[in-house]
Order: sequence, then C-alpha cells, then structure tokens
Amino acid sequence: MNSQITAIGVYAPSQVITNDWFADKIETNNEWIISRTGIRERRFTEPDEYTSDICVKAVKNLIAENPGVTTEGVDFIIVGTTTADQVMPSMASQIQNALNIQDAGCLDIMAACAGFVYGIILAKGLIAAGTHKKVLVFGAETLSKFTDFNDRTSCILFGDGAGVALVEASEKSKIYNTITGTDGSHGKDLYLSQHASVVNGEEIVPNGKIHQNGKVVFKWAIQTITNKVGELLSKNALKLEDLDWVILHSANLRIIEAVAQELNVPMDKMLTSIELYGNTSSASIPLAWDLAAKSGKIKKGNKMLLLGFGGGLTYAGVIVEV
Repeated sequence: MNSQITAIGVYAPSQVITNDWFADKIETNNEWIISRTGIRERRFTEPDEYTSDICVKAVKNLIAENPGVTTEGVDFIIVGTTTADQVMPSMASQIQNALNIQDAGCLDIMAACAGFVYGIILAKGLIAAGTHKKVLVFGAETLSKFTDFNDRTSCILFGDGAGVALVEASEKSKIYNTITGTDGSHGKDLYLSQHASVVNGEEIVPNGKIHQNGKVVFKWAIQTITNKVGELLSKNALKLEDLDWVILHSANLRIIEAVAQELNVPMDKMLTSIELYGNTSSASIPLAWDLAAKSGKIKKGNKMLLLGFGGGLTYAGVIVEV
C-alpha cells in the first residue's frame, strides 16, 4: 500500500512574544537574539492552554482550510511531543476524545524535534502494512511551560505551536524512502528531566526544565544534517537539484544557513519557521510548510525533503511529493 500527505493544518497561539520581552528579564536585546538565532518573535500559550488543546485547534484549521477534508475514517492518531499535558492519558487519546474520532489507535512518540518526521514514517509503515488507511500525524509543543527563563542562552529560543498532517493510502507512492538514527551518547547535552538525576552516567538537574548544551548540539546538528541529507537523497536515487524545497527543523537559523552553505543550496530553497515562531521543536517543520504554502511557494507536484533532529540526539528524514 502506498501513501501520501493529503493535507496539513497548523495552530499558533495568539500571544506574540517579541525579543524585547526578554530584555526586561535577562541580559539580552533584540539585535543580539536576531544575530545569533534569526528569531524575531515566537508564540506562547496561555496558562490554561496545553498541548492537546493546540493539537485540536490545528485539526480544526486543517478542516477549515482544506475543503472536503474531514476526520471521518481516521483510524490512527500519532502525536510527536515532549511537552505532553500529562504522562497518561496520551495526547493522542485526548485528541481522539475531543474530536470524537471512533475506533482509532492512539500513540504518542517522544523524539523531540524529530517527532513530526518520525510520525510520518510510522504512518507510512502502518499504511504499507495494510492495517490502516488514514492517519493523523501531529508535531506539537508547549515549550514555554518547560523553559528555564534564567538560562539566557536557551530561553530566547523556544516557542509554542502545533502542526498536523493527514496521511492517507494512495495509488502512487508520494512518501519516499526514509532515514532514522540516534546518537544516545549526547543525551546529556539536551534533556528535560523531572525525576532521574543521571543521564548516561552524568549527574543532571531534574527540575522539569529544558537544558541544552548549545555549542555541542549546534556542531552535531550541522555535521549530522549535512551528511544525512546526502544519505537520504542517495537512498531515493535523487540529487539536490531534483528537490523543490528543503525543510529542516527550525532550531536556529544559523544552523540552517551553515547546512545550506555546506550543501551549496541557496537559502531561498530552505523553508523555515524560526523567524516568526522560534524553535517549536516537533512543530517547526509543519509550521514552515504552512507558511510556504500560504505564501504560494509550494505547488502541487513539488518534492520536499523534511529532516528533523533534536533530543536523543536523534534524527529522521523523508522526501515527500505534494
């Protein structure tokens, strides 16, 4: 059974947080943040607005903006997130109930910023196995609720948002060969821990806030992504010039610029969401896709390379045709 992504939807919270918001709290300013990250603003959820809530709103936007698309027949729900409302029930179960989707399997996956792409890969596998035909895949985060606002190097990065893709069985395969991988030795360099005080034998601070060793992650990301883009292209017998767009996880605009330079890809071929939404982890790829689609950049038949990377440190890549 073949599969394709037939529609996407996103939701961004209404509360806009500019760089100047941080200037009153930590030693920073608008120019410093833009020069190092490319971020101009991000969105924060309200105190009573959680990950499951923004996922439901993303589905409602998907339906509103794609005539003829409904949740009828959805038989599996996958949510990529590291900021779940609670350990259980899962976010997928919460969404199933809120949208009254009957008889759907529900699963949360925790692959940090690679979560959305991992979800697409799992949906492709479920459809290929012949067990399911219509899957909702989410990448959604409420990172503002887990941000350490005393850490000036990381707190400026994160924002909240949700994206959802509808993956369906199709005659022609439009979700191509994929790649996944992890280097767990870097677990201590990007973590969010509420209980365990040791990661890979090293003591950490289990304070329920995001900790990031920015220099290590930055270097790993550039080296890994550059290599894995080539590997993914080779696995699909494609070249960079065969792609219309590249969407990497919007962790930091400087990472994307460095990868583009290494690959000799023009920046106008790289679709991003970092400038307006900050680092939204698993939501960043669908948010970038939505921005480009609404601006008229993405056309039917375009080929796009999606590659997420983050906590693990893990990565997942796929090439899709829209």
